[in-house]
Amino acid sequence: MHEVGIMQSVLEIAEAQARTSGALRIREVKMRVGRMTGVVSEALDHAFAVLREGTMAAGARLDVEFVPGAFWCMTCAAEFESDDLIGGCPTCHEPSFDMRRGRELDVVSLEVD
Repeated sequence: MHEVGIMQSVLEIAEAQARTSGALRIREVKMRVGRMTGVVSEALDHAFAVLREGTMAAGARLDVEFVPGAFWCMTCAAEFESDDLIGGCPTCHEPSFDMRRGRELDVVSLEVD
């Protein structure tokens, strides 16, 4: 359950940014998470709910956009989506290890007061 460690880091980043901007409270944290990270949505939500208490984000909302895996096929010179670790091109069926998206773990924005 690496979601606890991820959310701990997200809250540290969010609080540091909120303090830098002079905010008193965090109302919302928006994240972008790649499906290839193995992050489980429910575990991330639970970690956020538990860890936000006692921080500037107490009572804040968590908005997560999950990004599908995307690979580049050198044979077809085209990008394709896949949630498998070794993407197989749907056109030529060649395996691809050239992952272009799907490993993101980004704090996209904060809504603060």
